[in-house]
Amino acid sequence: MASQLQDRLTNDEDLLLMQEGTMMRKVRTKTWKKLRYYRLQNDGMTVWHARQAEDIAKPTFSILDVETIRKGHDSELLRHLEEEFPLEQGFTIVFQGRRPNLDLVANSVEEAQVWMRGLQLLVDLVTSMDHQEQLDQAGWVREWFQRGDVNQDGRISFEETQRLLLLMNVEMDEDYALSLFQAADVSQTNSLGGEEFVQFYKALTKRTDVEELFEHFSSDGQKLTLLEFVDFLRENQKEKDHAPDLALEFIDRYEPSENGRLLRVLSKDGFLSYLCSKDGNIFNQACLPIYQDMTQPLSHYYINSSHNTYLLQNQLCGQSSVEGYIRALKRGCRCVEVDVWDGPDGEPIVYHGYTLTSRILFKDVVATLAQYAFQSSDYPLILSLENHCTWEQQHTLAQHLTEILGEQLLSTTLDGLQEDRLPSPEELRGKILVKGKKLTALDDIEVEEEEEVLERDQESDLDIDSFPYLDTQPQPESREQVSENKSKKKVVPCPTSCLLICGHVLAQDPSSIPGPIVLSNQVRQNSRTILCPDLSALVVYLRAVPFFSFTHSKENYHIYDISSFSETKAKNLIKEAGNEFVQHNARQLCRVYPSAMRTDSSNFKPQGLWNAGCQMVAMNMQTAGSAMDIYDGFFRQNGGSGYVLKPKFLRDIQSSFNPERPISHFKSQVLLVQVISGQRLPKVDNTKETTIVDPLVKVELFGVPEDTTQQETDYVENNGFNPHWGQTFCFRVQVPELVMLRFVVKDYSWKSNKFIGQYTLPWTCVKEGYRHVSLLSKDGTSLHPASIFVYLCMHEDLEEEEEEGEEEEEEEP
Repeated sequence: MASQLQDRLTNDEDLLLMQEGTMMRKVRTKTWKKLRYYRLQNDGMTVWHARQAEDIAKPTFSILDVETIRKGHDSELLRHLEEEFPLEQGFTIVFQGRRPNLDLVANSVEEAQVWMRGLQLLVDLVTSMDHQEQLDQAGWVREWFQRGDVNQDGRISFEETQRLLLLMNVEMDEDYALSLFQAADVSQTNSLGGEEFVQFYKALTKRTDVEELFEHFSSDGQKLTLLEFVDFLRENQKEKDHAPDLALEFIDRYEPSENGRLLRVLSKDGFLSYLCSKDGNIFNQACLPIYQDMTQPLSHYYINSSHNTYLLQNQLCGQSSVEGYIRALKRGCRCVEVDVWDGPDGEPIVYHGYTLTSRILFKDVVATLAQYAFQSSDYPLILSLENHCTWEQQHTLAQHLTEILGEQLLSTTLDGLQEDRLPSPEELRGKILVKGKKLTALDDIEVEEEEEVLERDQESDLDIDSFPYLDTQPQPESREQVSENKSKKKVVPCPTSCLLICGHVLAQDPSSIPGPIVLSNQVRQNSRTILCPDLSALVVYLRAVPFFSFTHSKENYHIYDISSFSETKAKNLIKEAGNEFVQHNARQLCRVYPSAMRTDSSNFKPQGLWNAGCQMVAMNMQTAGSAMDIYDGFFRQNGGSGYVLKPKFLRDIQSSFNPERPISHFKSQVLLVQVISGQRLPKVDNTKETTIVDPLVKVELFGVPEDTTQQETDYVENNGFNPHWGQTFCFRVQVPELVMLRFVVKDYSWKSNKFIGQYTLPWTCVKEGYRHVSLLSKDGTSLHPASIFVYLCMHEDLEEEEEEGEEEEEEEP
């Protein structure tokens, strides 16, 4: 693939024009628009920019960081400037993670097409490379070369090399650095050209830790024979079942020498290539595709869920954008939230009510869902509708949902589905489900005076949110009006056109209902919202109901009913009645959302809610941090589908599991983690060229309270390039099925350690043995080629078994 890239760089017309450079307009906002000169570097992996063509350029982005390229018509920002710039001349570069998009406007449609085609070509080429090919691709090395070549003469002196070493995060003995420099200087010019610098870099990145490991398992220190490699895979990498077949496969895949492949041996380079590959990664490759049973009821799955999905920043004054939905859906989100309010010209709008957040049109949100809902996962998407609209605009909501989503929208129950079972993700593939309040009716009940109704509603076990009274009269505002209208008001019986399904009334013909449906007094008092039947009819399987108690839910609610909890309420319920919460979540769905006090749109740790089987733990996905690291790491499994099957003990409605007091019959495990070394760690602050990190590694476990713990290495002074720790930690785990494992690399400081990178994954997806951990940034994007090298080993807790045996002996007469 690397050679294919070089061929394209010298022959592809678009790439050649991009290497010449182009003046384009960079657009940040409706008012911020600046001319900039963009040029693809000769490595084909980086784009640099300057104010003018003759100015000194600086890096803008790496192709590795680009997710895709969009046309101007698909840019929310450029569409607002359509009268100023033709959309055909604009395009958007979409980056991975939370990095803002880059909107550019070329001087002509032809120039825009050149950059769009060229960039997409490069992204496709890089995406098709495996990890080692990306690592070997000269683009990353040449980027360092260009940063070191201060005078831009195409060569690097030893003085420039010394400065570059500081930039690369390593403090090296001057004599040793000079010896490496002179060995690479084959031209004897006291400077390094591009290819010479590549050789210097390879010498610099020599892996002594891997060489020592190789020599330990090799009988002659030069190669691993097929039998030696089989033993290594079986005993150390825990590839028990298929070690002989895997050994042959890996030799064919990673041994660079044709002679070595023929002789079925693995050289040092081949061994390193294997360890740095996806097959040597800590994340079990078998857990990456869809590998779980997807035919169980929805309540049996954790569901990737977003809170305030429309926001790109905080919930007080942040920007609302359809981009929030695109980003959430791209990362596998399967439950998005829409807060919808009355808007001008009869068009509902989406924003965080009673705040300064910007507004977007509801119909634009729905159009975005129609386009992106199933690009990353074809399993069902849940639309959590927070409806604050009047009757008229609710009707518009229903129209937009029906007309824009079309066949994607689930508007009726599935044929043949049993009424005592929720549908499965498999049965709902390609469907969008609306979660919201739903109308039901009570036949032949006379409306009482307001205070009497309120008193009855408060005392009743009925769900007052979901059993509103059908009333054709406007809501009275006083006792006098109530008395005056008492004789006139009659409850309208359930229309004959309504179909009773599992306790739900689905209006097949909303127009048959004579007038607005007024909610019960208590609901009316809380929100004054009048629910429109044609919007209600779109809620099929996910009727939103209030929560009173677990007993009330079990006795009064159907499996299709779903309650929402604030994080505080949910955490209190886990402490007070953890086992009841588990049983509740085995029967029906629940959604947990961040506290309203999190005005900065921060997040809570999701693990505690997952321990109780809560399915939709909704997160502020626009906010990076350890909580989102755990969340992203968890949903990386099972094909990134957004659905992860809960452990069996959380799917049983008779489960005895209590997350606060795990029962003892779970098999405890012991995890040994040896943190060996690090490779090419980034700087914490790129503006401080002479500052080098002092890295340490923290190993964190998240699970039930007893399993949540952490340990950390000592720090290595002044070396972010190839630090070595060699420290081993031991963890005892009671409920491994619920554990998340997180590696965090930090820069030591006596004040507070600063974040460098992290990687988080479920215990059930961990590969044992010698593994590389590819680090991710705060935004969840790759810090390629930064990694740490570790050894992991798991086994059952023998000490616990011995204690159990001693207890049994003591009980014998």
